Amino acid sequence: MQQYPQAGTVEDGFDEVGRVFAENFADGEELGAAVCVYYRGRAVVDVWGGWAGPERADPWRRDTLAVLASPTKALVTAAFLHLVEQEGLDLDEPVGVVWPEFGEHGKGSITPRMVLAQRSGVVCLDHAPITPEGLREHAPVARALAAARPEWEPGTAHGYHATTYGHLLSELIRRRTGLTAGRYFARHLAAPLGLDAHIGLPAGSGAHLATMMESKAEALMDGADPGTELAMLRALGDPGSLTHRAMIGSMRLHDALDPEVEDPSYGAVASAQGLARLFAALVGEVDGFRAIGPQVTAEVARPYSRGTCRVVLLPSTWGLGFMLPDSPVFPASAGLGPRAFGFDGANGTFVFADPDRELAFAYVQNAGSRTIGRMNDRAHRLVEAVHRCVDPARRPL
Repeated sequence: MQQYPQAGTVEDGFDEVGRVFAENFADGEELGAAVCVYYRGRAVVDVWGGWAGPERADPWRRDTLAVLASPTKALVTAAFLHLVEQEGLDLDEPVGVVWPEFGEHGKGSITPRMVLAQRSGVVCLDHAPITPEGLREHAPVARALAAARPEWEPGTAHGYHATTYGHLLSELIRRRTGLTAGRYFARHLAAPLGLDAHIGLPAGSGAHLATMMESKAEALMDGADPGTELAMLRALGDPGSLTHRAMIGSMRLHDALDPEVEDPSYGAVASAQGLARLFAALVGEVDGFRAIGPQVTAEVARPYSRGTCRVVLLPSTWGLGFMLPDSPVFPASAGLGPRAFGFDGANGTFVFADPDRELAFAYVQNAGSRTIGRMNDRAHRLVEAVHRCVDPARRPL
């Protein structure tokens, strides 16, 4: 049997989380991974194990950073909401007030609240797809967003802003502060909290990066046959569909990106400890620091969008910038409370916070996910275990 190095700490009462984490390795489903749980402002689980790369020669460490994929948007949202609270910004003021070019082409009524709730309709950049060069320069992506047209009347429906979301918020942050989302996050959230989490690594950081194995979602982005199992997969195979245009047609990223380049929709890197600590600071104080106040947290956890997503063609529920229960990728069946919020990554990464339970959880890994359109099984088992530890009534008799 393959032996995997494992290390970390698990406090009394949370032993089941450590056991399930080990079982994921014993079952042969993990390569390298880490889990961190904060409860009432303290880390009660902080474990890691396996290997940072497929050669199985470099052990995963506490500070190993994994690519987050879609949960990158959680870091950008945290940065934007911090700015909103610090400066008292009006979420219902049209984006065009601070970004005049954006208000053209039928986008004059779009507000930050619509963007956060996935309701702006600005989901496609297939007219000017994102390239590595565009990410490095930032301005080409902002120009493409300004030239975009909404795919539905803003505010009337919701669809996952898979490619555009991070860039929209990053430009709004830059227009207000002169800082991109990555630099704002680093200065105002990562630094005071001491987070191993980055939207664009600092040059020469020497960070310990995990080698990410290809997930099913990434294979599809690279041109693999999507099959017909789900309506979303069928649509991904149709270049004329909104699903394809928003998710595949809006990017021309053929090679792994330089981790020092900011990709605010998909490219952040973080350790499990850094990610969980950030989410803990969204629902309470962590060592005297709280990222957003209780009123903003309550708005984050309030449903703004429900029903079938126009882009991924699956049921979804969104608060302000975060997934809410119930959906196949953020399911109540995992034990998530009604006000829990977070993000699922198609690569298997999962993060959430629950203000009612004063709970934050982060799972990062590099084995990828063989599924698409639902929560990764390994993450699901871990989240269930966390909730059984916090709520003994959930434990089987």
